[in-house]
Amino acid sequence: MYVIAGLGNPGKQYEKTRHNMGFLALDYLAETEEIAVSRRRHHALMGEGEIGGERVMLVKPQTYMNDSGQALGEILHYYHLQPENLIVICDDMDLPAGAIRIRKKGGAGTHNGMKSVILHVGGEDFPRIRVGVGKSRPEEWKNFVLNRIGSEEEERLMTAARTAGDAAKAIVRLGVDIAMNRYNRRPAQEEGDGREE
Repeated sequence: MYVIAGLGNPGKQYEKTRHNMGFLALDYLAETEEIAVSRRRHHALMGEGEIGGERVMLVKPQTYMNDSGQALGEILHYYHLQPENLIVICDDMDLPAGAIRIRKKGGAGTHNGMKSVILHVGGEDFPRIRVGVGKSRPEEWKNFVLNRIGSEEEERLMTAARTAGDAAKAIVRLGVDIAMNRYNRRPAQEEGDGREE
């Protein structure tokens, strides 16, 4: 089974913020794959289904971004899964707005949510899909990621969230190497929607 986790902050005030790109991608996945992400367990909203014949669990941690790993660590432990069964989708200020990058494994960089995931799942060996939200000045980063997406950026970032959801499907169906080949070439807005059939 694959656990596909989108990182974000719960609550209406955080909807459609740059820090919630993981949640937005999960919402798209849940809708297109008809998986209800509504069961509350392990400090998360969860839903089970299938993608390409593979069993998947979609997860939205409800612990707020900086403690995202608490939920994911509990889930992997409960279901006796290894970190490589986890796919994490999150925002990234080091990528241009709308760009998508898949990595097989690696460190957290400056992302506190990813730091928490690595800590609680016990390693860095899991695929992650980074959704570029653009840069801010260092002293303004908190407001930048927590403010709602402006109308001029909304289409680009919502397209990127959908592309990230499609990239997660590609990892499940085709493997991470093929998914990286397909989605790491250019910023998402230049790729078209790249959707899986």
